[in-house]
Amino acid sequence: MKLAVLGAAVLWGTAGTAGLLVSGVDPISVAAARLVVGGLVLVATAVATAAVTADGPAVRVPARRGLLLAAALGVAAYQLCYFAAISRTGVAVGTVVAIGSGPVFTGLLSWALDRVAPTRRWAGATAAAVAGCAVLTGGGGQVRADGVLLALLGGLLYAFYAVAAARVIGSGVSSDTVMGALFGGAGLVMLPVLLWTGAGWLAEPRGLLAALYLGCATTALAYVLYGRGLRTTPVATAATLALAEPAVAALLGVAVLGERFTPVSAAGLLLLGAGLVAAALPERRAPVRPGGAAVASASGDATVVPASDGAAVASVPGGALADDVRTAGPGSRQ
Repeated sequence: MKLAVLGAAVLWGTAGTAGLLVSGVDPISVAAARLVVGGLVLVATAVATAAVTADGPAVRVPARRGLLLAAALGVAAYQLCYFAAISRTGVAVGTVVAIGSGPVFTGLLSWALDRVAPTRRWAGATAAAVAGCAVLTGGGGQVRADGVLLALLGGLLYAFYAVAAARVIGSGVSSDTVMGALFGGAGLVMLPVLLWTGAGWLAEPRGLLAALYLGCATTALAYVLYGRGLRTTPVATAATLALAEPAVAALLGVAVLGERFTPVSAAGLLLLGAGLVAAALPERRAPVRPGGAAVASASGDATVVPASDGAAVASVPGGALADDVRTAGPGSRQ
């Protein structure tokens, strides 16, 4: 299901090009409209899924409901932190810090919450992808401490709602239900922001088309794919794979907008691609010893720990089962 995560990143990467349809509109207003439309579609998807699978009521458990509420606030706060950051320190620096710090914070949160240390392979792949992202987007902008701190806060908020979603999905709740709760709540939070910044641009055909694409494709469809990817992909690995977003945006800039690639940008794209390939490759199969269990780490690499019932159990951050770890024996979990 890593392909589902990559599919989500590809859709996210088209958002910037689509946003050009509404040039001159306050970016915060565009982001708010994107969350409102996307949240409505994701809530409708969650309701339809719950109607046929009966998975929806699981989120009524107080602990999960509280976690999802906090994560929904994190989704909305991320948008505000990101735009506040780029207004202070520039698009390039703000984007690199916010997007680049997300996978790092995700791995650290998974480590802290699940007591599973990230592997050297995940760390290397993430470092290469973040470095490639930085080179690809270039320098530019004025590096201000307050802007960088806001971008880092955005990266932490992204990590929080990604890990929260993965943990709830790992507990057995439908990924569509989880994403509906997250983005439906975020849409409600951002609705007053949309009205405050002005929604008149939505009355124009180009503005409405852009809002529908941003909401339905780059938010709703993308997060349906991302949520389903989290069913089997460790959240730290998923966050690294999501760094395909700036690569897609850069390629669209060349193909659609006529932008030109410099040799440095091309080198950054290759470095980013190498990191993504390293993160996407199948994890090695874990040997299972009698009386032991195959346990996946934050990046999906597996080790063996004792199991009381002799079963081989795969465990990863967020409760997602590793793609290539097969379980066997009495009481094993698939």
